[in-house]
Amino acid sequence: MSSADPPRPADPRARAAQTKRDRTRRALLDAADATFGSRGWARTRIEDVAAAAGVSAATAYNHFPSKHTLIGHVFAPLVHPLFVQAERDVAADRPVVAALEDQIRALARTTSRHRELAASFFAAVQDYTIRVEGPADPTDEIDPRLLAPVPDAIRILVEHGQDTGALRPYPAAGDMATIVVNTMLTRAMNRPDETADARAELLLTILFGALCPEMLLDAATEGRPFRRRS
Repeated sequence: MSSADPPRPADPRARAAQTKRDRTRRALLDAADATFGSRGWARTRIEDVAAAAGVSAATAYNHFPSKHTLIGHVFAPLVHPLFVQAERDVAADRPVVAALEDQIRALARTTSRHRELAASFFAAVQDYTIRVEGPADPTDEIDPRLLAPVPDAIRILVEHGQDTGALRPYPAAGDMATIVVNTMLTRAMNRPDETADARAELLLTILFGALCPEMLLDAATEGRPFRRRS
């Protein structure tokens, strides 16, 4: 058990109940991963996920009160390692260009490998944003934007680069991170045949075109320093 895990109940019956609850939650997350990944956001209901997990709809709603919450919890593990790596890169004062390139290439691979799931997550974010008519509220525990904060890894790296002078101070780190992630997820929906390398090159060009445009002026790279040749 990790230090972040809640303590297990001392009473054997309580432990057994908690184990059952944990297993049910895991079954729902696994079923949601498969169902959203195959059927998409609009055609998936919590009732469908419950049936795939072998539990009642009431049980599913007890664990996850909405589709938005469920997709947020499903998508979060895909992006959490990127955030951890970004924090490590900042702590090690790794060159920001290399760190951001690795981040965006990794996110491009993730959105390619899990294209339908990424598209479902983006649809959930758009739908939830329309419903609440505004930015994320830090106290909202069911907002998918907070459950799986995809832009955060890019944001903290850009902030670090701006603080150290390696990147231009404008646009703001949060704005750039959001632009990059929204474009990444939109292309995951609309460009199913686009390769991860092509997607990453486009987003890296947008990012550094705004924050470090001199990189794109190198004649030796023909203005495409992030192109990977096969």
